[in-house]
Amino acid sequence: MPFDVAAVRAHFPALQEGVAHFDGPGGSQVPDVVADAVANTLRSGISNRGSVTASELRAEFVVATARQAAADLLGAQPAGIIFGRSMTQLTYDLSRTLAKQWRAGDEVIVTKLDHDANVRPWVQAAEAHDVRVRWAEFDRTTGELPVSAVTSLLTERTRVVAVTAASNLLGTRPAIARITPRAHEAGALVYVDGVHLTPHAWVDVEAMGADFYACSPYKFLGPHLGIVAARPALLESLRPDKLLPASNAVPERFEYGTLPYELLAGTTAAIDFLADLTPGTGPRRTRLAQSMQVLEQHESAMLKRLEAGLSGVTRLYGSPRRDRTPTALFTVDGVPSATVYKELAVRGVNAPAGTFYALECARHLGLAEGGAVRAGIAPYTDESDVDRLITAIHDLKPS
Repeated sequence: MPFDVAAVRAHFPALQEGVAHFDGPGGSQVPDVVADAVANTLRSGISNRGSVTASELRAEFVVATARQAAADLLGAQPAGIIFGRSMTQLTYDLSRTLAKQWRAGDEVIVTKLDHDANVRPWVQAAEAHDVRVRWAEFDRTTGELPVSAVTSLLTERTRVVAVTAASNLLGTRPAIARITPRAHEAGALVYVDGVHLTPHAWVDVEAMGADFYACSPYKFLGPHLGIVAARPALLESLRPDKLLPASNAVPERFEYGTLPYELLAGTTAAIDFLADLTPGTGPRRTRLAQSMQVLEQHESAMLKRLEAGLSGVTRLYGSPRRDRTPTALFTVDGVPSATVYKELAVRGVNAPAGTFYALECARHLGLAEGGAVRAGIAPYTDESDVDRLITAIHDLKPS
């Protein structure tokens, strides 16, 4: 089934500015239906959640609808969907909650492939509880994280394995479904950072075996907040710090203060938009499976075109494997990455430079503090965007 990128682009008002956006890994552009959902919720009569007034019931509906939408997107249960300010905030909260169960001499595993949001919360919680941190290293040449790099570190004292589902710097997709059974055999929980995977691939948290799966709607065409999906039974076993009168129900016990109803409505709209990227019928999860498969094919074709155009004039990092997310990380010999970033911006191409909070990953690759240029493909990326970026890089290449 062909992907109608022109029809998709028509829903993004920001594209009318004429900029080619390759900055989606840091935050995607937003379709009109998402903006409308946010605005309409703010305009409506809405109150704290309850069961008496129409405005209370509207708030309840918004929350329940968003939990179901997120569950459909991720292959999770609505009762296991936690909303928070950001993935980083939720990961800090859960790391502190899980650390209550740790003892001196226990261990956690983190990887050098991960965004710091799935590294530092665990490292700092470990330091606070005299727990050992063990580091899994990826291959500098291929950008791949072998399963054995993680599983070889497992011991009977391992309490948490924190690993990314896709590197936000390289696009590498570790084999999570092969890591989780080994971790569970050792008695460890697995916390998966799915922020960079969710916008680009069909996600099935249950099949993946993740105990916790974190993602960010603003990376998949939605508003700014975070989501963690977990099994309700697992959440029932955890006791986060909370206000005394706050609900002790799951998942509400993990959500602090009043939820941002307008952002939840926008999240539902974003997920519905993804489900409708291609014509289809049936339940939302079924439509998402079809749409994400077609989207992956489109984004892979755009990445292939981009990397072919950059080959020979840039240094590309990471593996050429087909199952990467559509992310190109590159440097231009003789031109600082910050300069490339600025010159591209002058030409109406947004492809930023840096380490993008994947600090350990950038260090392991030997990148300087300036990092490299990252170009991410999104559902609204078309061939003209790709060709603009390629042409701009060729113009910048020193003779």
